[in-house]
This record gives sequence, C-alpha cells and structure tokens, in this order.
Amino acid sequence: MFGLRGFYRGKKIFAALPVTRTIKNPSSFIFRIEPLPAKLLERAKAEPRIGTENGAPSAKWLSFMLNSEADFRDALWWLNQAYEHAK
Repeated sequence: MFGLRGFYRGKKIFAALPVTRTIKNPSSFIFRIEPLPAKLLERAKAEPRIGTENGAPSAKWLSFMLNSEADFRDALWWLNQAYEHAK
C-alpha cells in the first residue's frame, strides 16, 4: 500500500486513503467489506460513486469517489460499514 494510509481494526485492514498516491483520483479512497453481504452488494451496485478494483462485483476492494462536500456523509457511512465488518 505504498502511497496510501491504511486503516485497521485489530489486524484487519478495512480502508486506505491516499497520501502521496491516488487511487482513481485524488478525491477517492478504497475500502473492503469481506464477505460483502447481499444487501450491501446491491446498495454498492446502485451507487455511482462506488467502483471495484477490476470492475467485478466480487472484487476485494471497493473505491468511493468524493465529488463534493455533500458526499462525505455517504463516504463515512461506507467507511463505518467496512469498520463494523472487519471484526
């Protein structure tokens, strides 16, 4: 994870934010929820700001692109989901 700052819950990494390297753009971060429950998968598929590392819905890492300040609430919601599932 060179150029990214990883966030852990215990020994499990659940998110990474750009420091010196960008993911898709400077305003995006990546997170993981593994396994991704069906309900969250459907929500992620319907969310245009969320992408996968390789376009596959089974990808381990999801990216979230922030376009404006209004996106912070949803970004924090997804980060919280990733944190809660990293038990």
